[in-house]
Amino acid sequence: MIENRLEGTRIGNGQKHCVVVSKFNEFITESLLKGALDAYRQHGVKEEDVTVVYVPGAYELPQTVKRILGSKKFQFSSIVCLGAVIRGATSHYDLVSGESAKIGALGDGSVPVIFGVITTETIEQAIERAGTKAGNKGYEAATTAIEMANLFQTLG
Repeated sequence: MIENRLEGTRIGNGQKHCVVVSKFNEFITESLLKGALDAYRQHGVKEEDVTVVYVPGAYELPQTVKRILGSKKFQFSSIVCLGAVIRGATSHYDLVSGESAKIGALGDGSVPVIFGVITTETIEQAIERAGTKAGNKGYEAATTAIEMANLFQTLG
């Protein structure tokens, strides 16, 4: 057994979270958001301690996260990004999914930034990941956010 083990818990009492949600593919992203909000509630985060920011599409997620991280107006325990990029007939999918993935590089180590963007080949796959067969990836992103916020607090 490892003696010096550190990990976050999934108890969100007293935490303040931000969820940045893409409006593009809203029929999917609203389900992801619902899952995230359910997770926060179930893990002790008060409704008034969750701020939801809407952006036009997944492409706009990284620049919005950068702005939030640099803001003195808002202080969050974590930032969760939710979006749905579904492959179409053009290369647009590759550009948008690539740009949205830059979210991970934005964290400065002070606030966990969680990537809850689903990228799928079909609408059916997106629906599965937004609350049917494959669970709800928004719920998973929120529980990850709570756990990481607690871990960051432990690490100081």
